Amino acid sequence: MSDTPVNLLDFDPEGLEAWFADRGARPFHARQVMKWIYHRDIDDFGAMTDLSKKLRAQLEQDACVELPRVLSDHSASDGTRKWLLAAGGGQAVETVFIPETDRGTLCVSSQVGCALDCAFCATGAQGFNRNLSTAEIIGQVLFANRLLKGSYGERPVSNVVMMGMGEPLANYRALVPALRLMLDPLGFELSRRRVTVSTSGLVPQMRKLADECNVALAVSLHAPNDALRDRLVPINRRHPIRELLRACWDYVQENGRHVTFEYVMLDGVNDKREHARELAALLRNRPAKVNLIPFNPFPGGQFQRTPAANIQQFQDILHNNGIRTTTRRTRGDDIAAACGQLAGQVENRVTSPLQGKTMGARG
Repeated sequence: MSDTPVNLLDFDPEGLEAWFADRGARPFHARQVMKWIYHRDIDDFGAMTDLSKKLRAQLEQDACVELPRVLSDHSASDGTRKWLLAAGGGQAVETVFIPETDRGTLCVSSQVGCALDCAFCATGAQGFNRNLSTAEIIGQVLFANRLLKGSYGERPVSNVVMMGMGEPLANYRALVPALRLMLDPLGFELSRRRVTVSTSGLVPQMRKLADECNVALAVSLHAPNDALRDRLVPINRRHPIRELLRACWDYVQENGRHVTFEYVMLDGVNDKREHARELAALLRNRPAKVNLIPFNPFPGGQFQRTPAANIQQFQDILHNNGIRTTTRRTRGDDIAAACGQLAGQVENRVTSPLQGKTMGARG
């Protein structure tokens, strides 16, 4: 058995029960510990008074509850808050909290960098270093809830979006246990419709997710045809739009909800009237919602934001074709916390997912 303490945040409920069983403990002991960690914000095993002294001593020797270490903390003029969290070896990821009157949304990272190299994304521009562990993913939620508790109520984080740094489905093995902790009554007990996984279109993992974890799905589409999407979202060369949409409709059939299609508005690139009509043709009479995202510039980026009037025109065309459409309100752009701006600190080890190089665990 390893001398290094195991971070209990790495386990979903089933995994934690198995870990306790391996040490001769009972399943209910795992549930007791989860309540202390996730409901009472207690990490000190010695303070978990409904456990035996022997079990507490064993936990102090074999286990720990380790939260992310904060490197920087920035607040935007609109109340958005961004943290830079250490990921070891000089690496760091970013997590963003977006407060609203009726909810608090946490944008969570899944990887140190991203290998998918989407043309308009600051994270992809930095390259990819490694996947985050389940503990590092769920630790972002636990950290934010504890830090913001009181300022935003007992449970500040009411919504989680896996839209931070990285492609969540490229880190499938660590992602799914984290999602289960978000949903489980012994964890964060979030509604399934309040936990969203955003993907650039990893079709095999989308199909696995439909079978294994019922959460909301958002797809980074950003173009209505393969030629343009190949340029903007290179994974499209592996999983073109027709294949991607087939997986989307199958996901809805399995889980009984719509798919949100994210569409970043790039001036003169994908925002023309003909693009809107093409997009409407793809999604008409389907369980789809479109979220138009004004492009958020970042240093070294090659694109410009579509003017507001043109975004409205694009939205009107979709509406007139029966497509549910919203335009995302830009939040936190004065601290580079807006969609597409998260960069963290990444030492690149992979330049492209299409060159046969490793992307880490993909499930």
